Amino acid sequence: MTAATVARPARYAPARSGAYTGTRRLIRLALRRDRIQIPIWLIALTALMAVSASSVIGLYPTAAERREFAVTTAKSPVALATNGLISGDSVGAVTASQTVMLMSVAAALMSILLVVRHTRQNEETGRAELIEAAVLGRKALLTAALGVAVCANLVLAFLIVGVLVAQGFALGGSVLLGLGVGGAGIVFAAVAAVAAQVTDGARVANGASGGILGAAFLLRAIGDMSGSVSDDGIRVTAGWVSWLSPIGWAEQTRPYDVDAWWVLGLFVAAAAVGIAAAFALTERRDLGAGLFATRPGPARAASWLPTVLGSAWRIQRGTLLWWGFGIGVIALAYGAIGDQIDDFLGEGDEAADLMAKLGGGTSDMVDAYFAAIFGMMAIGVAAYAVQALLRMRGEESAGRLESVLATAVGKPRWVLAHVSLVVGGVIALQVLAGVATGLAYGLVVGNPLGEMGDLTVAALAYTPAVFVVAGAAVLLFGAAPTLSSALSWAVLAVCLITGLLGSLLGLPEAVKEVSPFSHVPAVPAATVTAAPLVWLTLVAVALAAAGIVLFRRRDLST
Repeated sequence: MTAATVARPARYAPARSGAYTGTRRLIRLALRRDRIQIPIWLIALTALMAVSASSVIGLYPTAAERREFAVTTAKSPVALATNGLISGDSVGAVTASQTVMLMSVAAALMSILLVVRHTRQNEETGRAELIEAAVLGRKALLTAALGVAVCANLVLAFLIVGVLVAQGFALGGSVLLGLGVGGAGIVFAAVAAVAAQVTDGARVANGASGGILGAAFLLRAIGDMSGSVSDDGIRVTAGWVSWLSPIGWAEQTRPYDVDAWWVLGLFVAAAAVGIAAAFALTERRDLGAGLFATRPGPARAASWLPTVLGSAWRIQRGTLLWWGFGIGVIALAYGAIGDQIDDFLGEGDEAADLMAKLGGGTSDMVDAYFAAIFGMMAIGVAAYAVQALLRMRGEESAGRLESVLATAVGKPRWVLAHVSLVVGGVIALQVLAGVATGLAYGLVVGNPLGEMGDLTVAALAYTPAVFVVAGAAVLLFGAAPTLSSALSWAVLAVCLITGLLGSLLGLPEAVKEVSPFSHVPAVPAATVTAAPLVWLTLVAVALAAAGIVLFRRRDLST
C-alpha cells in the first residue's frame, strides 16, 4: 500500500491557525457583549467634559477672573493635587486644568475594566476555554480585548474634541487634550493586559491595575505639588516625579498653552512596551492560570466563614475596603480646600449661580460647596453599591451559587446576606465621607470635632438616595440577570446625568426628578427634612423586596 493510498484526504486535515486567527470575530463578540456598557462610558464621560467646559466658561467669563483663578491655583498645593496643573489663564488652559486629570483617570478605569473583562474574566468563567476549542489563535483573545479598548479610547478622544470645538475652543488644543486623555486610557489598557497575564483572577487583575492607577495618581499629585511657579504666577512646572505617571503625561501636553505634542510619544512608547510584554507573557502560561501560582489559604477556616453572612463578607470585603480607601482620600482632599473655595470661585454672580445649580441654593459658598461635594461622593458610594451587588451575579454566572443553594441555604437568605452587607457598607462609606471631610476642614478652620459632627450628618442625608440605586440593582438582578450588569450601571448613569448634572445641562424639572438624588435636601446648605428621606428609603425597600421575590421564583442562569 502506497503512502498516497493511506494519506488522509485534504478535507480532513486538521485546521491550522496563526497566532491571531479569529481576532475579528472576537472583536465583534466583545462589542456585542459591551453594546451597552461602552456607550454608557462614552456618553457619561463626554457629558462630563461638556458640562465641565461649559461651567468654566460661565464661572470665569473675564480675563481678570481667569487670571485670579490661575494665580490662586498655582499657589495652592491642595488644588494642584486634586485638580492638576495650571498652565495659563486662557479659557482653554483653565478648562484643561479642571478636566485633564479627571478625564484621564476615568479613561484609565474604563480601559482596565474592558481589558480584564475580555481576558482574565473570560478565562475565569471558562468562556475562553470554550472559545479556544474552535480554530482560534493563541493571541486572539488578548488582541481582541486590546483592540476594543484602544478603539473605545480613540472614540472618546474624538468625542472630547467634538464637544470642545462645538463650544468654541481651538481645534489644535482640543485635539491634543483628547489624544492625551485617550493616550492615558490606552496605556492603562496595556497595564491591565499585563496584570491579566500575571494574576489568576479577574478581581486580582482589576485590583492590581487599580493599584497601579492609584500609584500613578499619587506620583502625579506629588510632582504637581512639588513644582515651581512661573514669574507671572499663572503656570506651574511640575516636579520630575510627575513624569513617572501617565496621568502626569496627559497634563504635560499643556493644551491651549504650549501644546507639547511630543509628549504623545510617551504614550505610544509605554503602550507598545506594555502590550509587547503582555503578549510575551501569554506564551509563558497555561490557559486559566496566572504567571504566579495562588498561595494556599490557611489550613483551618475561620469559624465565621462557613456561615451565609461570613461567606458573603469574604466575597464583599475587598470591594468595600478599596472603595473606603478611595472615598477617604477624596474626602480629605476636598475638605482641606473648603476654606479656600471663595478664592477659587471668586466673588461674581456666576460662582453663586453654579453652586446653586449644583445643589447649594444658598449665599454661603462654603456650605454650597460641601453640598455639591457630598452629592458627587454619594454618586461614588452608589457606584460601590452597584459593583458590590453585582458580585451576586458573578457568583451565579460562575456556577458557585448552585453549590451553595444545594445546602440548607435558601435564595432569599443568601441575597439578604449580601444586601445587608452592602447596606452596612453604604452607611460606613457615607460616615467616612463626612468624618474625613469634616476632619480636614475642621483642622484648617480650628474646629475639627464640630465640623466632623455637622458634615457627617450632612453626608448621611444622601444615604437614602444611594439605597434607591442599590434597590434598583437588586430588582434588576432578580428580574433580568443577564442584563443586570449593564442596566444597573445605566441606572447610575441616568442618576448622575439627570440628578447631579441636570441643572447644569438645563434639563426640565420632570426629567431631573427621575433621579433620587434630586429629592435629597442640599445639606448642609439646606435644612434636613425627613419626609423625602423616608419616602426614598421606602422606595428602596420596595425595589429590593421585589428583586428578592423575583430571584426566588426564577431559575439560576449563567
